[in-house]
Amino acid sequence: MTTRVKAIGMALLAPAIAVLVAVIATSAVILAVGSAPGDFWSAMFSNPLPRIKVNVVNQTAIIYISAVAAAIGFRMGLFNIGIEGQYTIASFAAASFAGAAYLSGFANIAVTLLIAIVVGAAWAGIAGLLKVTRGVSEVISTIMLNSIAITMAGYLLNRYGVHEGNTVHTTKLSGDSKVTGWAPFEPRDGQVWGLAVLAIVIGIGFWVLLNKTRFGFDLRASGQSETAALASGINPKRMVLISMLLSGAIAGLIWMPAYFGGAGSYGTAFQGGLGFTGLAVALLGRNSPLGMFFGAVLFAYLTAQSNTLTFGSDISPSIVEITQGVAVLAVVIAYEVVRRWRSRLEQRQVARELVAA
Repeated sequence: MTTRVKAIGMALLAPAIAVLVAVIATSAVILAVGSAPGDFWSAMFSNPLPRIKVNVVNQTAIIYISAVAAAIGFRMGLFNIGIEGQYTIASFAAASFAGAAYLSGFANIAVTLLIAIVVGAAWAGIAGLLKVTRGVSEVISTIMLNSIAITMAGYLLNRYGVHEGNTVHTTKLSGDSKVTGWAPFEPRDGQVWGLAVLAIVIGIGFWVLLNKTRFGFDLRASGQSETAALASGINPKRMVLISMLLSGAIAGLIWMPAYFGGAGSYGTAFQGGLGFTGLAVALLGRNSPLGMFFGAVLFAYLTAQSNTLTFGSDISPSIVEITQGVAVLAVVIAYEVVRRWRSRLEQRQVARELVAA
């Protein structure tokens, strides 16, 4: 067996173990509640309807953006759990500006995206400043900032939003500022959001930043060893602050494809929980641009396809959340087990070569 084949086998072993564990654990839970695992898996792996395929693509885009925002922090050794609050407050601010129609057309779209970036970065920057100036853990500060952001957005929406019956939302986006999507199927099946392309741009930018720039090297070096980074002339505090700002800036864009693609206002159409989903996908994809893409597709597919469970079986769609959670835990554990096993194999190989010499 060649060295290349061994390397590929080792790379695929951990995900394979994680998938197997997730399947077994999910099947066990389904059996425990008195349902048939076969019904669940046949529903999940059936050919999706066209509208579900469109939904998978759209959800993949916004989940991937969220995962990149989380991965920037992870690469720096930071746990930016505040992505949820950052994209919530940024989405509200951006939707409020866009709906006010101070500008029109492309100008309105561009400035709205810029506002989302700035607000998301500013909200994450609070936690960054607290960490570098006062040593406050970013985990604690971002959790608190999540609550503040969600509460603030809700208060401002209720006070200044448009009330229609039992619902409240920001002023709806004018037609000339909507981004035209792509309808791969019938019009009733919906459109792939035009700004889903942001996920591709951000993914490529993330890869270039990490692997082709000095900042990316400094980021990875600081994340692996702050002491070594400091000894090589890198300012760790500066890197912490920049990383938090950059993570928050990307987080601000999470909901923008959905907003310009069809939601048109911040309110009942707003999709919460994407920040926490992005954290899980970043862990699942090992903070790799390609790995996070497959993780985002998996989460989007499982969530969208779970709707078929309601009509095709007596299994609750919430079982999918168990599958997602077990997959994340399993992949983290599996990678560590495989890493230790590979280390032992390398040590034995070196020992054999020394003995032979």
